[in-house]
Amino acid sequence: MNILCVIPSRIQSTRLPRKPLLPIQGKPMVQWVYENASRCSIINKVIVATDSEEIAAVIQSIQGEAVMTDPAWPTGSDRVAVVAEQYPEMDVVINLQGDEPFVTPTLLEQLVAPYLQGELPSMTTLAYPLNCKTDYQNPGAVKVITDLEHNAIYFSRAPIPYFRVETSVPVYHHIGLYAFRRDFLLSYRHLPKTPLELAESLEQLRVLEHGYKIRVCFTEESTLEINTPEEYEQAKHFSFTK
Repeated sequence: MNILCVIPSRIQSTRLPRKPLLPIQGKPMVQWVYENASRCSIINKVIVATDSEEIAAVIQSIQGEAVMTDPAWPTGSDRVAVVAEQYPEMDVVINLQGDEPFVTPTLLEQLVAPYLQGELPSMTTLAYPLNCKTDYQNPGAVKVITDLEHNAIYFSRAPIPYFRVETSVPVYHHIGLYAFRRDFLLSYRHLPKTPLELAESLEQLRVLEHGYKIRVCFTEESTLEINTPEEYEQAKHFSFTK
């Protein structure tokens, strides 16, 4: 099983300008992402896909590999797929966003566990138990519910499911890490955008709306994804897992 990890990293961010280059505890954010992915022994190759010479220079300064991609590509998945096209020997491709500096090798291993066990789902993602007291009503916390075989039924920023009666229903906090079977990734990028995807602004809903399945893998870990100035302030004091 050959696994490629691609880290799409854009210089532009409306909520947090020049986000990948912001320093966190002595290193640029994107460097943390690259180095943590490189520590995962089951990954064969790690590449940063970027539209910025500055980001590429950071990665190259630590002897890492960066590939320049067209800034016109609309999504991270597009940039990941463009890179994956150049590596036909790879079986699985991980899309690891450049704003996940606290990702651990364990999380990445859990993400690709079905493939390592001989299964071939089109796509996998990660989730952990939702804190319903703090995040059930929070649109910034993406919720996911699954079927009995742990395939995603729906992702939403809204509080799902609706509890008409008090009962124990598994609802999870989605982590935006994805792994694809390479052949599916190359076809997925050409799927038209879908109504629910546009309504929720959640790209993964395109997969479900076109009739494909996403296997949800579970973890007890949570990470701090950096999207806002407030999260960046938290990152300055977040404890890195060694």
